[in-house]
Amino acid sequence: MSTENVSASGFGADAGDRGKRILSALLSTGTIFILLLILWVWITILNPTFAEPGPFLAYLKRSAPLVILAAGAYFVLVSGNFDLSVGSLVTVMVVVAARLIEGEPSRTWPVILLLLVIGAVVGFANGFISTILRVPSFITTLGMLLILNGAVFWWTGGAPRGALSENFRSIGRQGIEGIPWIEQLPWSVILMFVIGAASVLLMRADFGRQLIATGDNERAARLSGVRVDRVRILAFVLSGVLAAVAGILLGGFGGVSAQVGKGLEFDAITACVLGGVVLGGGRGSVVAAMAGALTLEALFTWLNLQGISGALEDTVQGVIIIGAVGFAAYRLRGAR
Repeated sequence: MSTENVSASGFGADAGDRGKRILSALLSTGTIFILLLILWVWITILNPTFAEPGPFLAYLKRSAPLVILAAGAYFVLVSGNFDLSVGSLVTVMVVVAARLIEGEPSRTWPVILLLLVIGAVVGFANGFISTILRVPSFITTLGMLLILNGAVFWWTGGAPRGALSENFRSIGRQGIEGIPWIEQLPWSVILMFVIGAASVLLMRADFGRQLIATGDNERAARLSGVRVDRVRILAFVLSGVLAAVAGILLGGFGGVSAQVGKGLEFDAITACVLGGVVLGGGRGSVVAAMAGALTLEALFTWLNLQGISGALEDTVQGVIIIGAVGFAAYRLRGAR
């Protein structure tokens, strides 16, 4: 179990409370890994090639953007807020990249830098409005979602123009070639693990402890010296930057489309609650949230193998969110 679930030492928690919270976190994070393993085994029974290196890496490659988005959503959720703008931000990344690059490889890296800056700026705007101006994050990010969707439609006229260069698309499509047994290690999978490791280190640092303390009890965190506003704004910035990274990967996968990010904000939130992150803040592990994204993608694969319509994916997500929130509320009542 990662230590990011544990409340910050120095915030007045006694050893008994800390032990109960560690046990609770172990139970919640362990469940998602068991569910993920069951789904992997079930999919392998239905389609034995799934366990082979190529198909399994293809699954990880397909899951990478959602896993990265889930890590970003985790930072915001655990601080006690929501970010509903990440799906539209992903769309902005792809549309802006295609328009500015116009198929010219030399423009790729400057444009990628610009996309990361745009992600950070949008995240900062969400964080500033939510924390400094005291507008509820649900309203702020819903408004940002509409603003970004409107901006994309205005700029493109409903039909994205331009083209992504091959070296831009290779980030999502290709990888390190010539590796024995697996032949290719996709860049998207490498990025997913690097961001996962960095997220764990961040949550084990002072920032992570302050973030959880803020989501758990804002007043207590302020009295303990935590700069709550700064911590929450930084969480939104991280969410925006990771949405930009996910957009870069998805641009390589699916090309230029004004629908590429549609619904991804709900996928990311579903992944987090599936991983045991409590809506309202203060509880959850970033590793479990990322495992929740892998589980959600595995669940969609299982549904596809069962011949169940993809149109039911939204229904499944709705059931997961209501079920997970209801279960968390039940556990919290039992803990009191």
